[in-house]
Amino acid sequence: MTKVTAQMSVSLDGCYTGPRDTEHPKDMSRWMRGPEAPGFFRVTRWAVDAMAWRERQGFAGGERSIDSEIVEETFAAAGAYVMGRRMFDAGEVPWGEEPPFRAPVFVVTHRPREVLERRGGTSFTFVTEGPERAVELARAAAGAKDVAVAGGGELLRQVLAAGLLDQLDLHIAPVLLGDGQRLFDAGLGLGADDGIELVPARVVDTPGVTHLRYTVTGRAKLVLDDRGASGDLVGPGRPQQ
Repeated sequence: MTKVTAQMSVSLDGCYTGPRDTEHPKDMSRWMRGPEAPGFFRVTRWAVDAMAWRERQGFAGGERSIDSEIVEETFAAAGAYVMGRRMFDAGEVPWGEEPPFRAPVFVVTHRPREVLERRGGTSFTFVTEGPERAVELARAAAGAKDVAVAGGGELLRQVLAAGLLDQLDLHIAPVLLGDGQRLFDAGLGLGADDGIELVPARVVDTPGVTHLRYTVTGRAKLVLDDRGASGDLVGPGRPQQ
């Protein structure tokens, strides 16, 4: 069964890049020289060093490791991708004529554009009807494989808040950025008594990163629990002392 999945590398304090460039937020030609890039490259270092990632990008070298196996697993599972327009704008030139996706990519955007065909099986379709429509199209294109939300963080939050995400993989780098764009913030639209529940499914710890996998079970109301104050821990399965 097709799942909607997402991968994101974050710092220990929850940032996936450094701070947004407030002077030129939409000029992606400046991105490499702006405040976002240093944090982004630090939290994704584990992937850039992996042999599977480098091979997919057409580069030599890299480490054959558990991290590399996880990168390989991630690419193999995806039959289609969904990404934000800002991520596409930043990657269009560096990805070149043969991007690493090798599958249909649906770009959520407010700016229409003709379908962009690339070598190796990658195509970029620009969807102006929102994330829900992009996920719907990606599901139809993925076949028996998964739909991968490639990023960035704003799109991932939208997909999560809409209840469309089935699986979340976080890759936590052992670094504190102090400031930056946080993956989980008020953009999730949760009230004071709301939460999005997840179930841990896998933990893989390597020297440079901790890989966490969660199954997303969805929104739930948060319940006030004063057992710590009352001392009353009696409940189902807890006999009265």
